Amino acid sequence: MGRKITAIETQKRNKDRVSIYLDGEYSFGLARIVAAWLQVGQELSEEKIAELTTADGHELAYTRALRLLNQQDRSESQIRLHLQRQGIADEIVNEVIERLVRAGLVNDERYAQNWVDNRNEFRPRSRRALAYELKLKGISREAAEQALGQLDEDQLAYQAARKQARKLNRLPQPEFRQKMLSFLARRGFSYETSAPITDQVWAEEHVDDEFKDFETTDEVNR
Repeated sequence: MGRKITAIETQKRNKDRVSIYLDGEYSFGLARIVAAWLQVGQELSEEKIAELTTADGHELAYTRALRLLNQQDRSESQIRLHLQRQGIADEIVNEVIERLVRAGLVNDERYAQNWVDNRNEFRPRSRRALAYELKLKGISREAAEQALGQLDEDQLAYQAARKQARKLNRLPQPEFRQKMLSFLARRGFSYETSAPITDQVWAEEHVDDEFKDFETTDEVNR
């Protein structure tokens, strides 16, 4: 014999959840979407109650994943780790990930491409450094290689050096060179790539100085 639903009440702290009362006593809470078909007076078997609570567990996990995505885009691996840390069973985690992927809310290829584009615009670094960062995010090798595409290492180093040169352009050349090479090394660039880029950027930053020196020499020769 089943247990009768005697009340369905919206929870005060969360309007998206309801409290289910069976035989006059509080029994369990459900997401509103899970409880949508329930009615007062309806009888529930123990099997049906188990189905409802299981479905609610899935919905809770999905809601937590959505909240995480509302903050910023995430990889599948990041969402999986977040849910596992909250004690959610792997079976439920896998189903939540599949649901998010089907809805287009999670896409590792898109995530990897956005990560690379953002890095290149604001904090350029080497292909090797970018690949390592994507690996830490749980991005597959195939997705990482697709995002890195045809990126040119020299161009990446040049972009990074140009941004950093604004902070170093008042230094004498030996110190400028030392600090720039160290900076580019921290961004993952090899010395073979960094050295000529550093010299190029120094020359570009001081082209006006060379022009002034030329004018001064020309005036003296007159």
